[in-house]
Amino acid sequence: MLRKRGCGVLLHPTSLPGPEGVGTLGDDARHFIDILSAMGMSYWQVLPLSPPACGNSPYSAFSAFAGNPLMIDLRQLVIDGDLTRASHVECEQKTTIDFGAVSKNKTVLLRRAAMKFLKQEASARTQEFWHFCDTTPWLHDYALFMALKLKYRGKSWHLWPQDASLMTAGIYEKASAELGPEIGIQKYLQWQFFTQWREIREYASQSGIAIIGDLPIFVAYDSVDVWSHRELFLLDSTGNPNVVAGVPPDYFSADGQLWGNPLYNWTVMGEQGYQWWIERFRSMFSLVDIVRIDHFRGFEAAWHVPVGEKTARGGSWVAGPAHALFNALVAACGQLPIIAEDLGVITREVEELRDSYGFPGMKILQFGFDSGPSNPYLPHNYQHNCVVYTGTHDNDTTAGWYAARSDEQRRHVDEYLGFPGDGAVAGLLRSALMSVADTAVIPFQDLLGVGSEARMNVPGTADDNWKWRFSWDLLPRDLVEYVKHHLELYGRNQSTLR
Repeated sequence: MLRKRGCGVLLHPTSLPGPEGVGTLGDDARHFIDILSAMGMSYWQVLPLSPPACGNSPYSAFSAFAGNPLMIDLRQLVIDGDLTRASHVECEQKTTIDFGAVSKNKTVLLRRAAMKFLKQEASARTQEFWHFCDTTPWLHDYALFMALKLKYRGKSWHLWPQDASLMTAGIYEKASAELGPEIGIQKYLQWQFFTQWREIREYASQSGIAIIGDLPIFVAYDSVDVWSHRELFLLDSTGNPNVVAGVPPDYFSADGQLWGNPLYNWTVMGEQGYQWWIERFRSMFSLVDIVRIDHFRGFEAAWHVPVGEKTARGGSWVAGPAHALFNALVAACGQLPIIAEDLGVITREVEELRDSYGFPGMKILQFGFDSGPSNPYLPHNYQHNCVVYTGTHDNDTTAGWYAARSDEQRRHVDEYLGFPGDGAVAGLLRSALMSVADTAVIPFQDLLGVGSEARMNVPGTADDNWKWRFSWDLLPRDLVEYVKHHLELYGRNQSTLR
């Protein structure tokens, strides 16, 4: 799929327009897919679809398997009969998300819909719901975990009473019975999310658009994954980590990045045949067509930082499972359509791991202008089997990036691109599209030409991220024809290549 010339757009569903204060899996998602198809795009890349735990980040989630209920389209719940139109409150369209207000208001309506549905008599829909419950192996643990979080006022699981934080099998059964009504609500929300997402994915497929998903290598400490599988992580007997994840100093931070995620006990995972990872990838490939692995190099070696360190500088590299894991995944899942996020400190061993399975790596154009002509992120150094981005969710928009550079740096960019002044955004887009990279992915912000106000994330900061949304009136009238022409010009328009 990624070995033929094509192009995609990076946009998280929460950034879609719509009347609910946050982007959803409703008509606006379908309209966005229509636009991608009309442009001749091949891919829609999204960020992790999981329920955010810390700082509204999709990379810090309560579950590696669950979906974000805030993306559920309330209008579909009205159509289904689980909500009345009178109770479906629509918000003013804004270009930022107030996560606190959206979560508070929307959760009330989602819970109301769940309780109404769960009181219904048996029907075809209730049979679909129970089939989802019976065939989704991670669902009950997740629903119980979220019910316990509600019971203990949102506290992290390690702050719960010991019989809940370090739960035994007997207490598990007792808690499941006691919290049954809340567990039912949580399961309904997941059923609605996955039902709506699969309809969006099918709509995309019928439109010739493949979905690129995103798999963060690490999970959040305050997650059902760690709570229910403590043996798979490097924790002490009380459930606290001794080391946490991060990366050493790099392009984004002089002190490195101290992520704080727990690290895997690869010895135990190997003894179990990497079954947790097999299930995780199977779950991902049931939702998306291609998986981008965030921080791929962590499978070869991860940066372990002792608990208590204030920055990531005091960490060290510790070997990961490398081929043992991916051999197990290939044996269980077959061919793996994966994009390896191979940014940062990359060694020959990481490159060998990536290349031995044929995974394309990533090239970020914004990284290409900080050194000489041998810089691997400059287009004249690309190979076919890679994915070129103007920037990612962690970068400024191209317009913002260019504006923040010094006069001398801008002259260097202009000279390389051949587009002076305000043509830098068009120049980077053209460079990505005309490069030999089989796949190009453009953040939607760069197609719109918007500035730093539309940036999604600033690495190393906990607040004020992930909030950007666009509105339909931001789209230039000629955008579809402009993009379609350039995809055709550089052999990436799949409406003509299919």
